[in-house]
Amino acid sequence: MRSGRDKRTTKETDIEVVIELDGTGASDVETPIPFLSHMLEQIAKHGLFDLKVRAKGDVEIDGHHTTEDVGITLGRAVATALGDKAGIARYGWATLPMDEARATCTLDLSGRPFFVWEVPMPKAKLGDWDTELAEIFFEAFARGAASNLHVVLHAGTNLHHMTEICFKAFAKALRAACAIDPRAQGIPSTKGTLST
Repeated sequence: MRSGRDKRTTKETDIEVVIELDGTGASDVETPIPFLSHMLEQIAKHGLFDLKVRAKGDVEIDGHHTTEDVGITLGRAVATALGDKAGIARYGWATLPMDEARATCTLDLSGRPFFVWEVPMPKAKLGDWDTELAEIFFEAFARGAASNLHVVLHAGTNLHHMTEICFKAFAKALRAACAIDPRAQGIPSTKGTLST
């Protein structure tokens, strides 16, 4: 079983994440931001990861620090669970619909952090969570996991659907990239390493 744990404590946040890559989709998530908690549960369910998150943060200011630090910590926990990445598929992608919304996520667990966000999201709130924090979360994950992550929104008018389908597509792409390929031998790179 491939599991990873990471903890990040600053003057602004206190975050702990535990992830089991070969799980069943079980989630145990506690954050001070209900919509963020809902999105983390989507990642667990659709990625078939067992995910535990405990997050505290200065949400009296806003949700930025908590959202970003959860993304960083989740990325680092995934990187720990992957180890040297021997035998993994490395690449993952998914295009998913949710009613009128449709998004694509493509992911390379390359050891080189790079992030592209092509999601024309108006600035608004979903509950107490600012929609612009979706970009912050995914960019933080890409840094934490040292991955190349692209998210593209093709269609959508409902902000909840537009945001949620990005998280669901990410979950499916991450699951595919983390999967063990039974035909693969060693590190999936001609360099012989996928470390930073």
